Amino acid sequence: MTEARMLGRFDKSAEGTRHLFPLPVYWEDTDAGGIVYYANYLKFTERARTDMLRGLGINQQMMMEEEGANFVVRACEIEYLRPAKMEDELEIVTRVTDLRGASLRMAQNIYRGGDLLVETRVRVACLDAEGRPQRLSSAINDKFNAILGCSAVPNETVVGEE
Repeated sequence: MTEARMLGRFDKSAEGTRHLFPLPVYWEDTDAGGIVYYANYLKFTERARTDMLRGLGINQQMMMEEEGANFVVRACEIEYLRPAKMEDELEIVTRVTDLRGASLRMAQNIYRGGDLLVETRVRVACLDAEGRPQRLSSAINDKFNAILGCSAVPNETVVGEE
């Protein structure tokens, strides 16, 4: 199995390390008026979370096959502030805000240029094959701690570096 390439990038900010994911708005993302359909913002944040995991070296398919564990959204809060439109260039900014034994919380904001369009707060749980909570492995825990400020983000996660 080949490793998927991360499309976004990690960035240090005053709030800690965050993941920045570029996303153009296509026709299929919009309603008849050219406005992004409200449910698609959740798809956008899912893509950004998956890309962040790739950048951290977490392969979800291998995690399921080797550890019998997977990540699921346990809770999500979303606030729509302004609409995105067809042809907009969006950026999803993801920040891990809390790490627990079997779950983590993230803030995911969607921007167009400097304008904040959507705010989301997501709680993700790690479950075993039977759907019960499973503690994060120490390797995965270490990778999340790296972006919480406990250590440096691995160099190989920076887009464009070989």
